Amino acid sequence: MTASPTQRVPELVHHALIYDSDEAFLAATAGFCLDGLAAGDKVLAVTTAANIGLLKDGLGQISDGVQFVTAQDWYDTPGRTLAAYNRYVNAHKTHHRRVRIIGEPVWHGRSPAEEAEWTRYESVINAAFEGSPAWIVCPYDERVLPERVVSDARRTHPQLLTGDTARDSRVYTDPAAFTHASDHLPLPLPPAGTHVESTFDADLGRTRRLVSAWATALGLADGTAGRLVLAVNEVVVNAVRHGGGHGRIRLWADHSVIRCDVTDSGRLRAPFPGYLPPDPAADRGHGLWVVRQLCDLLEIRGGEHGTQVRLHLSRA
Repeated sequence: MTASPTQRVPELVHHALIYDSDEAFLAATAGFCLDGLAAGDKVLAVTTAANIGLLKDGLGQISDGVQFVTAQDWYDTPGRTLAAYNRYVNAHKTHHRRVRIIGEPVWHGRSPAEEAEWTRYESVINAAFEGSPAWIVCPYDERVLPERVVSDARRTHPQLLTGDTARDSRVYTDPAAFTHASDHLPLPLPPAGTHVESTFDADLGRTRRLVSAWATALGLADGTAGRLVLAVNEVVVNAVRHGGGHGRIRLWADHSVIRCDVTDSGRLRAPFPGYLPPDPAADRGHGLWVVRQLCDLLEIRGGEHGTQVRLHLSRA
């Protein structure tokens, strides 16, 4: 089905489905899929293996019309997952009036820093897909999730879903104003004696050579070293252009993760730095988006004294 030019294209709907039983999950998601398939919508379900089984059983043969993906295979990093959803919606919106998505984030095993960034990701969805013909239902299983995660879901989703009934969330926060509880806390310092540090300026070649030498000293594989050099370069370029032209780099690693801080005296004023897909034709605005694709996690702290960007890359 291709949307007619005279049809009103639906805009983003973003629901949190907070459920406490298999029956409650199925009551909301089965009807969501059935209605979507009947309307000719594209339907994607990204959830746990157990919930995929429930949904397939509940839908019967019609489940063949739904694309199923296990959440562990989809929810990689916030930046890459947002990019994947963006590509999916763009690929299917031309031939379908609406793209329906069940998207259940993975919370188990996340560090506090990862949990904070995935919570921010859920908020940014409201800006990233504003005006898009996407209907996204994000399930939250109260039986296994910490109360803080469920509580934040009410702040990051405009509406809450129960069965086939939606109601406005009274505590929903506009993404431009959203803050996480950890945002006022400084990023933890690296363990004493574990880091290397240097200044940077407009000599970007010097910075790349320096980071490359550090990567070699750490014994990183060529692919990981290349991602590190490129990601740090993009952040430094941003700092040189908008942060006074100079700053400091600090790099350290443990057995599994490489971390790099880039600090400068400038103030990062973009409301969703690196989250919103850049215009392909634009000369600027690609840097932090690229960094979020390269890194496993990106943390940003800013204030009147400057900006600190922390990059996390897996050594694997």
